[in-house]
Amino acid sequence: MARTPDHPVEPLFVDRWSPRSFTGEPVPDAVLASAFEAARWAPSASNAQPWRFLIARQGDAHWESYVSLLAPRNALWASHASALIVVLSELTLERRGAIVENVSHSFDAGAAWTNFAHQALLLGWHTHGIGGFDRDAARERLEIPDTFAIETIVALGRQGALDTLHADFHAGESPSARRPIAETVFAGRLGEPAFAGERNAA
Repeated sequence: MARTPDHPVEPLFVDRWSPRSFTGEPVPDAVLASAFEAARWAPSASNAQPWRFLIARQGDAHWESYVSLLAPRNALWASHASALIVVLSELTLERRGAIVENVSHSFDAGAAWTNFAHQALLLGWHTHGIGGFDRDAARERLEIPDTFAIETIVALGRQGALDTLHADFHAGESPSARRPIAETVFAGRLGEPAFAGERNAA
């Protein structure tokens, strides 16, 4: 489906979507370095930068272990990606010499992953965040300390043709729509229109 924003935005924000069809071709170091550099500059509470990224590339020594963490249906398509990236976030931060809980660790890691996804798209690569995987197995096999939350696994690759994708996913292989701002942004409390045009329409 064609995506059309209701208000002016840079095309990047509308063009980014999450395909499941990937070519599996090798991803250059320069592409990864650029995307991770974009993630590096995301905002974070107290500049704690709680995000960490673990990466496996198609065919390397870690690849099969990473694929095996995925739920079976996700493995059907994500195994054809060029890289799988585990996103972590540190649960604590240092503030005025003390180690305290970082209540925004997931929020901040999300900002970093968004930067990563948009920079990858600018370079011609797509990403797809995956929630369906075995977090307990990931923690054990990848030796992730309990001081980190395991947020998601991201598949990265060049978008492939539909015939590279398992038939189960063909029907959904297109950009999705978004609900209108009027159903997302409110003035003061939920249900209160934020913009004058919405108040008049109500």
